[in-house]
Amino acid sequence: MKKNLTILVIIAIVGIVLYSIISTPSDNSNLNQNENNSTSTLENEENNSANGTQTEEEDKTESVIGTSVEGRDIVAYHYGTGENEILFIGGVHGGYAWNSVLLAYQFIDYFQNNVIPDGLKVTVIPVLNADGLNKVVGTTTVFLPTDVSPLSGTVAAGRFNANIVDLNRNFDCNWKDTGVWQTKPVSGGSAAFSEPESMALKSYIEAHNPIAVIVFDSAAGGVFSSDCGNGILPETAKLNQLYVQASGYKTYDTFDFYEMSGDMTNWLAKKNIPAISVLMTTHGDTEWTKNLAGVKAIFEYYSK
Repeated sequence: MKKNLTILVIIAIVGIVLYSIISTPSDNSNLNQNENNSTSTLENEENNSANGTQTEEEDKTESVIGTSVEGRDIVAYHYGTGENEILFIGGVHGGYAWNSVLLAYQFIDYFQNNVIPDGLKVTVIPVLNADGLNKVVGTTTVFLPTDVSPLSGTVAAGRFNANIVDLNRNFDCNWKDTGVWQTKPVSGGSAAFSEPESMALKSYIEAHNPIAVIVFDSAAGGVFSSDCGNGILPETAKLNQLYVQASGYKTYDTFDFYEMSGDMTNWLAKKNIPAISVLMTTHGDTEWTKNLAGVKAIFEYYSK
């Protein structure tokens, strides 16, 4: 009896040992699998970090292209995903042409709520001269006409940046250190593109090479073609014609009311980029209906 009991105990012990041996690889397999999963997750996180992947989608509807003399952001707003970019610029003369800024913001609202034609990308820089605008209305974003300073001297001073340079005399087309505004001498800067605002636009233009540029300004009530002494580009003449026919503005080959030096749109002509300046009739009205018609005509032309 004792012999049989001893045999049963030995069998039980052997069974336990065998079970332990058999079950161990399975446990190790699970452990290895967990370690592999952890390693894979860590590697993915490291790869995402290296590639700049964000858990939240990057906002690509706006970008800061530079800063003003006083450190204010110069912001560009982007709409559409096409390869051909049309660029709109407002506020080159800051607070002096404040309605050009409001018009640009009106177009931002419009582009946000309407489909951009296939093949096109639209970019709006609503205010190039941020310091000049802030001087007159107290902000560089959306404002009301009632925010505009009632002092004519302040409004006129808003034409210039914080270095008292006229940005539309600071570009590389017939640049001079002293330009002319109406009958007054104005600073064109120490050199072409001496100002951070004009340099920011230069860098953006050269990086993106837009197919057309429309600049909003005031006040002359007309559409002006760009020319840097080599004649008007055929595509610029076409833009002028389309905008004028749709909007009802007068057409001008070039701005020749007084001597021009360092003009932005003329510099674009030097870069072989079609560009027109749309000067509203007064300093106080965006003439939205006319300008919307002009922009729609441009879109129709480039979306064919």
